[in-house]
Amino acid sequence: GRRFDPAKFLVHAVSNIICSIVFGDRFDYEDKKFLTLIQTLEENEKLQNVLQTQLYNFLPTLMEHLPGPHQKMIKNIEKVNKFTSEIVAEHQKTLDPTCPRDYIDAFLIKIEQEKGNGHSEFTTETLCRTTFDLFLAGSGTTSTTLRSAILILQKYPEAA
Repeated sequence: GRRFDPAKFLVHAVSNIICSIVFGDRFDYEDKKFLTLIQTLEENEKLQNVLQTQLYNFLPTLMEHLPGPHQKMIKNIEKVNKFTSEIVAEHQKTLDPTCPRDYIDAFLIKIEQEKGNGHSEFTTETLCRTTFDLFLAGSGTTSTTLRSAILILQKYPEAA
């Protein structure tokens, strides 16, 4: 009978599902690394709407030398890349090409297969960027869609 805002829970749940697919493991909802990752991604989502960030997307060489909120976004991306790079390094140590555990393993196997190809897009840098994109595109939009669905079901309970 009390008010409940599912937004935080939905973001955590969706992000953990993405973690399961990408990293092969989920995090405890109170895990500091997990909470920092979510906070960083949410902050970048908000920074995407700032004028300086939009200008940075069009004029990166000029804007990277100017102060502004886009600098925080750049630092956040570096923080997520560091987080991802650490997990990729662990996966590289324990990789079994005959039994991929997750997205990272599959990507690492493809990197190994493409080793002789100088034009391959399969690099650890690309792996970190695509991982970031999966979180950025997946966590916010999916949790917002689920929250909207809950509101619709609340308004029209007969639809359930």
